[in-house]
Amino acid sequence: MAPKPISSPVPVAWYPSLAVLMLSIGLLVTASFFIYEATSSRRNRSLSKEIVTGAMASIFLGFGSLFLLLATGVYV
Repeated sequence: MAPKPISSPVPVAWYPSLAVLMLSIGLLVTASFFIYEATSSRRNRSLSKEIVTGAMASIFLGFGSLFLLLATGVYV
């Protein structure tokens, strides 16, 4: 029995679109995080909101970078 080759669960044609979409969302969430930090006083800040916003930005920018690398032919 021959081994089955590993294939991507996401079609290769979607890589550029996913890269642009996820990087755009990540940059928007990052911008909202910076605006929140710059406009709120130290007493009014919420640690949970900062952690959730930072985690969301990190996830979107990470996957966006991954799909950007895959779209350009750097297979990681």
